[in-house]
Amino acid sequence: MPATQKPMRYGHTEGHTDVCFDDSGSCIVTCGSDGDVRIWEDLDDDDPKSINVGEKAYSCALKNGKLVTAVSNNTIQVHTFPEGVPDGILTRFTTNANHVIFNEDGTKIAAGSSDFLVKVVDVMDCSQQKTFRGHDAPVLSLSFDPKDIFLASSSCDGSVKVWQISDQTCAISWPLLQKCNDVINAKSICRLAWQPKSGKLLAVPVEKSVKLYRRETWSNQFDLSDNFISQTLNIVTWSPCGQYLAAGSINGLIIVWNVETKDCMERVKHEKGYAICGLSWHPTCGQIAYTDAEGNLGLLENVCDPNGKMSGSKVSSRVERDYNDLFDGDDTGNVGDFPNDNAVETHSFSKETRNDEEDDDDLMLASGRPRQRSHILEDDENSVDVTMLKTGSSRLKEEEEDDQAGNIHSLPLITSQKPFYDGPMPTPRQKPFQSGSTPLHLTHRFMVWNSIGIIRCYNDEQDNAIDVEFHDTSIHHATHLSNTLNYTVADLSHEAILLACESTDELASKLHCLHFSSWDSSKEWIVDMPPNEDIEAVCLGQGWAAAATSSLLLRLFTIGGVQKEVFSLPGPVVSMAGHGEQLIIVYHRGTGFDGDQCLGIQLLQLGKKKKQILHGDPLPLTRKSYLVWLGFSAEGTPCYVDSEGIVRMLNRGLGYTWTPICNTREHCKGKSDHYWVVGIHENPQHLRCIPCKGSRFPPTLPRPAIAVLSFKLPYCQTGTEKGQMEEQYWRSVLFHNHLDYLAKSGYEYEESTKNQAIKEQQELLMKMLALSCKLEREFRCVELADLMTQNAVNLAIKYASRSRRLILAQKLSELAVEKAAELAAPQAEEEEEEEEDFRKKLNAGYSNTPTEWSQPRLRNRVEEDTEDTEEVDDIEEKPEIHKHRQNPFFKSADSTDVPAIKSGAVTSSSQGRINPFKVSGSSKEPANSFSSVRSTNILDNMNKSKKSALNRATNNEKSPVIKPLVPKPKSKQASAASFFQKRTSQTDKTEEIKEENTKNSSSETPAVCPQNTENQRPKTGFQMWLEENRSNILSDNPDFSDEADIIKEGMVRFRVLSAEERKAWAAKAKGGIASDGAEEKKRKRVVDESHETENQEEKTKENLNLPKKQKPLNLSANQKLSAFAFKQE
Repeated sequence: MPATQKPMRYGHTEGHTDVCFDDSGSCIVTCGSDGDVRIWEDLDDDDPKSINVGEKAYSCALKNGKLVTAVSNNTIQVHTFPEGVPDGILTRFTTNANHVIFNEDGTKIAAGSSDFLVKVVDVMDCSQQKTFRGHDAPVLSLSFDPKDIFLASSSCDGSVKVWQISDQTCAISWPLLQKCNDVINAKSICRLAWQPKSGKLLAVPVEKSVKLYRRETWSNQFDLSDNFISQTLNIVTWSPCGQYLAAGSINGLIIVWNVETKDCMERVKHEKGYAICGLSWHPTCGQIAYTDAEGNLGLLENVCDPNGKMSGSKVSSRVERDYNDLFDGDDTGNVGDFPNDNAVETHSFSKETRNDEEDDDDLMLASGRPRQRSHILEDDENSVDVTMLKTGSSRLKEEEEDDQAGNIHSLPLITSQKPFYDGPMPTPRQKPFQSGSTPLHLTHRFMVWNSIGIIRCYNDEQDNAIDVEFHDTSIHHATHLSNTLNYTVADLSHEAILLACESTDELASKLHCLHFSSWDSSKEWIVDMPPNEDIEAVCLGQGWAAAATSSLLLRLFTIGGVQKEVFSLPGPVVSMAGHGEQLIIVYHRGTGFDGDQCLGIQLLQLGKKKKQILHGDPLPLTRKSYLVWLGFSAEGTPCYVDSEGIVRMLNRGLGYTWTPICNTREHCKGKSDHYWVVGIHENPQHLRCIPCKGSRFPPTLPRPAIAVLSFKLPYCQTGTEKGQMEEQYWRSVLFHNHLDYLAKSGYEYEESTKNQAIKEQQELLMKMLALSCKLEREFRCVELADLMTQNAVNLAIKYASRSRRLILAQKLSELAVEKAAELAAPQAEEEEEEEEDFRKKLNAGYSNTPTEWSQPRLRNRVEEDTEDTEEVDDIEEKPEIHKHRQNPFFKSADSTDVPAIKSGAVTSSSQGRINPFKVSGSSKEPANSFSSVRSTNILDNMNKSKKSALNRATNNEKSPVIKPLVPKPKSKQASAASFFQKRTSQTDKTEEIKEENTKNSSSETPAVCPQNTENQRPKTGFQMWLEENRSNILSDNPDFSDEADIIKEGMVRFRVLSAEERKAWAAKAKGGIASDGAEEKKRKRVVDESHETENQEEKTKENLNLPKKQKPLNLSANQKLSAFAFKQE
């Protein structure tokens, strides 16, 4: 038989909670450990009347307009009902009373206390008292015989006693319970109950069954049990007709039996599995109110009709709960799972035979909800639950009788069993919501609360209106709008107010924008959606608005109302947010199971270059949680919050992953308290939210106060100094990623902020390095140094040296040299990727072979490296050389080059002027040349290496320096000539080029490092200038006979040239490209000059130097080729 389980709501703070109905059943009365008695008109009552009766209220009873409570000041108090006016104290105990009840006619109360006493007191004359002594431990609970002859009590001493009220004697005592020393340690509170009207049976919950004892004979008539009961029963209550008995267990199972047939009629599971400690049957209809040990209040409806018959409207056909109705609003007080204000139908479980030792947890959705009837695979919607099979012909007779009597049990139940599905159950999808809004069903609600302002909606008898309030009134003044179209979703930005309403039978769904920042007089526009298409979510950005609809479409508009792009969403939208040019969308990408939502997320850039950054990636959520807030930090980083209070932020520095940055539950005092997020700031690091006591969202009045929480990443061992500093370091890195994003996107930001962040990070790394040093974790020190900047590594080297850790200092110095070499080349890898992409594009249109492409690049790379080591006429060229790593198109390179070059980088600066990234002719040479150097102690040259590395990498602003060139020995000239002839012969070059290379090599200088003299390089810009001007120098100085004199004079004259001329010569040496690479115009001008000055013989170099082609397809193609081959940035 179906029962409708309303979602639970917050009633009181955590602790034992009691519940009862008033005489007419028009309201529910609860009391809890907060000392309040609350009077609820129904479960959806958002403003129950509250009466404070003391510090804690343990039990309450209500009859004839008298409210009696057992309070923590050891008294039994009376208040008038419903006014709540104090009406005196009925009796006192030496400790607190645990249970208080009325008799049938409301003239007497009985109370049991922790001082082992039971008292019966006359309500009108409290001097008329009777005391029952006999228990040896605190009294748990009491029950009056309907005929006022007997009183039953249970106690922590393990006994259940029945007392004769008239003479205060014990009629019978049964040792049924486990003994304990106090109520809080009792496994069960054993709330027993007499059968109404006749009082024929006394029901006592004992372990996993209910024992029923017959009046006066006190014999155990029978037990009621069920295979699904896995934990001890805590409480029982009878239906007013006396035909049904309900019991609640300590793990949240509520079971209803038909006492006559001993059949289990209902099984309902608590959403969270909390202990049921209050259970009350409605006096006239089939409702059961229940409370749990965490202060929540719940209601079961349609349990039984008052005349004892089942509610037949739902017997034959059960309407399966529609998943779409699950998430719609108020979860006030639903401490648990999903916010919903619609009734949730909870169907009774299949009663197939199961082993006793099986846990009933597998009957639950992981979210805590009872498994729906859909877990029985049925063909016919009219078929009903399979009942538990029992042996014996008497059982069949009872079934037949019940069937004739119109009961749901019938013989077909036994014969038509269906298979039992016990796998994971699908999770209902959460409904769309607007971040910063409160549930739709509330009469006064927030439509949005964000960093710009607040939009409130009032929908009551007096008014149906919308109020808009701005945090900064300089943006716009507060606005009051009528809500005739019944707008349900809204968003607010510094430019506009965006509202949307659902469609009705007469009207289409509308998008309404109030563009208050418009400079013209028309500040509103409205767009109607197509038929059968409802707007489910909206958001605003800078200059645009977006609306997601039920047709799985996302519609973009300009802020002035022009329709822009429309695209399809992969699933039903859950929420959207906008910030600047960014749009973030969360949608259902599938169906989740066992309480988990299955959400996807898209992040789009809507600026001039539109692109998608997150392509529907899965959205990480805590297990069994759902999304409650989605938005951006004030600096523009996407963030979201789930129902478990975990705040996550997009980590742009780690491939667009999501990092948890705060757990708001850690800041909550009670289990039912929550924080409602309204904004996130990265600088300063603030999470702005509203504390909500006993609820998930705040009321509109009184105006909620904002609290500021700090962020904390979930790193291990943050109690230790190491863990604390690691958390601080990575939090600083994460929270300053937005500066790189702003810079990349062309936004302005304060340089001082970034510098301060880097300084803070380096200080933390130094502290961690010092800590690791003290703990003798030297390998860890090098790992930390790898995260440091160049200057911080130098400090670390000093620290290691002073700490007498020479091996560590050597390792750090090697690291410092590597960092110095790489410092000026952060974009090298990006350039190579761009070049590779460009080559692919060109290959699509040209028939060039890979060999033809690779040869010019090889030549250019060798020329560039030569200039770095042999000529310092332009400092700006130097950082470019360090960028070049192994050329992927270098034919002679093989895998052994890479480690060789890496090792060379370590020693380059200490050896003077060696270029560690120079491309060598043979893969074995660099390895051999560096192996001998590597054995020397780097600490000996530490200061020198630091200076030279840093100077070369960073001092771009110093004036150019030229050092004298020394002629090479003859033996080396021959090897240089053969080196270049060998290389050039691989391409289709003329003999003239070979001769030119041979001639040029004779004037080249030797490498500074003797190990590398075999690796000769092509001519430099200065040498080309010297060739052309040699005759002028000799004519002016006829006495010059030595080559060294000519070079010295040439250097003096070359220095006099302007920087532009020197760059032009250097470019000519490379093949016509300017070396500064900073200004596009300069680069183009130098390239053009090189075209004009070409000789006809140089046309043969077309395959070598691409920019020198005389027949480009067009100007842009020529420029692209130039940029590709010689890009310096």
